[in-house]
Amino acid sequence: MDAEHARGVEENRKPQPTVATAAASRPEEGGEFVSEPPLYKKTTAHAPSWATEIARKYLGGTVNQFILNGNVRDLVPALRSSGECEYKELIAFLTEELFHPRDIVVLYDRAAGIRFKDQETRQDFDQFLRAYDTRKGTAHALQLPRDPVRALLLLDMYFRLRLRQGKGIACVLDFAETVIPMAEAAMYSAEDRSAIVILQRWAHDQFFLEHDFTVCLIAENLSNLNQQYVQSPWTAEIHLPMPGKPARLAFAERHCADHLDIFTAHSDVTLASLANNTAGLSFIQLRSILADTLKNRVRLTFEQLSEMKKEMIEEAAFGMLEFVETDYNLDMVAGHNEAKEHLRHAAIALKRGREDVIPMGYLVSGPVGTGKTFLVTCFAGEIGIPMVKLKNFRSQWQGQTEGNLEKILNLLEAMPPVAVMIDEADAALGNRSAQGDSGVSQRVFGQIAAFMSNAKHRGRIIFFLITARPDLMPVDLKRQGRAEEHLALFYPSTRALRLELLQVMMRRTGLDIPVEAVPEALLSGERTYSGADMEAVLTRAKFRAAALGGKDAVVTADILAHVVSDFIPPTYPLQVELQTLAAVMESTSRDLLPEPYSSMSRQEVIQRMAELKHLVD
Repeated sequence: MDAEHARGVEENRKPQPTVATAAASRPEEGGEFVSEPPLYKKTTAHAPSWATEIARKYLGGTVNQFILNGNVRDLVPALRSSGECEYKELIAFLTEELFHPRDIVVLYDRAAGIRFKDQETRQDFDQFLRAYDTRKGTAHALQLPRDPVRALLLLDMYFRLRLRQGKGIACVLDFAETVIPMAEAAMYSAEDRSAIVILQRWAHDQFFLEHDFTVCLIAENLSNLNQQYVQSPWTAEIHLPMPGKPARLAFAERHCADHLDIFTAHSDVTLASLANNTAGLSFIQLRSILADTLKNRVRLTFEQLSEMKKEMIEEAAFGMLEFVETDYNLDMVAGHNEAKEHLRHAAIALKRGREDVIPMGYLVSGPVGTGKTFLVTCFAGEIGIPMVKLKNFRSQWQGQTEGNLEKILNLLEAMPPVAVMIDEADAALGNRSAQGDSGVSQRVFGQIAAFMSNAKHRGRIIFFLITARPDLMPVDLKRQGRAEEHLALFYPSTRALRLELLQVMMRRTGLDIPVEAVPEALLSGERTYSGADMEAVLTRAKFRAAALGGKDAVVTADILAHVVSDFIPPTYPLQVELQTLAAVMESTSRDLLPEPYSSMSRQEVIQRMAELKHLVD
């Protein structure tokens, strides 16, 4: 098959080498898209899925600009007809594989300026510049401009000239967020506006659409780019995913092919186990793990692999994700029997592979001190899958908050199965109707809501939204299809529950006090003690014992009785009652509600909440 035939002829275009048939036209040179006939579906048989998507959209004849986002700083596998695979950086893959048949491939970023894939193209461009300088009286041939506007204007004239001569051209703009950054329309500089206009002109100008011309912008996060450009019907978003388990295994086998004996001698982990336990890592990160064993002869254990994975993912998330590590399980939780029973059933279903029955997410509510975060942490130890805590991803800089969240969600997409804990969810997740922050909260809300409702995440990415004020959260996040199961936690209301909670707190604080030595006021008094209150009482008792009797002093019944009578917990009765009633309103199970709340009508709860909100405000 010759190159001219592989390019194909479309009725609405001139003969051109398309991205789909580009590599197929040169199988002898090791192109990735190896196939016999020059048909789209067959020529992309060996392509990465995102490259296949570029081919499909390009062949439509209406789109020539693609925004590559996601895992763009990783290696890309370039398959050969022999079945071998070479891993290249994205820029190299685009220039050497995807756009190999193009006559001209131009690269640009703000730091390096205009570059070319080969010396022949550079000489051709220099010839164009000398003619331009002679006509315009400039000196661009001596010093190429690096700022986007002047660089893109020169490229615009050069592209038009060579396209008229029948040349095929590809232009790759790296770090596109520095060329067309995200900002409010009123905040754009003249340079930003000019760059956007040039790119949009390339996107919908019929001259460029009718010729063999493709533009690829590379940016890790779409949120960091000008949203008018991203949402334009003239551009296509191409997401590069993190490598899946088969891809990780293939990479590990290829990387260790010549040193398998060294890896086997210095690793407790097989290559298959390595691929299975590195979800969320890129090829480059995987290469770092392997290099430590192959080159430094550092023994790779399962514990070390787990630690390296956590460290790498937390670094990739810029500290906005934190792994929740715990030796606890649900047996460590005092009370909350109905909530524990439900979570145990969920854990069993996960272990049996029944992801289809797992809620998309949980809303865990209740007044302060009821152990909401501790319950979810114990669940992490129960299920045996990773749990991460979403930390503060908000930034003072324009567009950075949305970019941070996009980065986090892309990582979560690559990590299943994983549980995600979001503490203080009412403050962290934004609101559709929030005002006064240039729409940041609305955009954050939209990103989170869309991600949580993605049906393919069921049983694979489980959200735990923790809050003492669920009434402040938007209904859209609490509805079925997102946070489907609402677990309400309350202070212990019976003597048996208080005793159970006290025994847990004694184990936590290292005390062993007989039940008969515990003041009855702590177990059956009118005052309600939360777990945090009981822990504070026991800690104070240890403090008093140490002050009276020295290092080895023990807590006596008299000391504990004195501390209990002296202790005044910091109480905010109106706020606590409001938080309690808010949890009652949100509970999706009547069994979770203790008396007197289980017998209260919803109208009574709503009326009392309205009164409390008025008093608190």
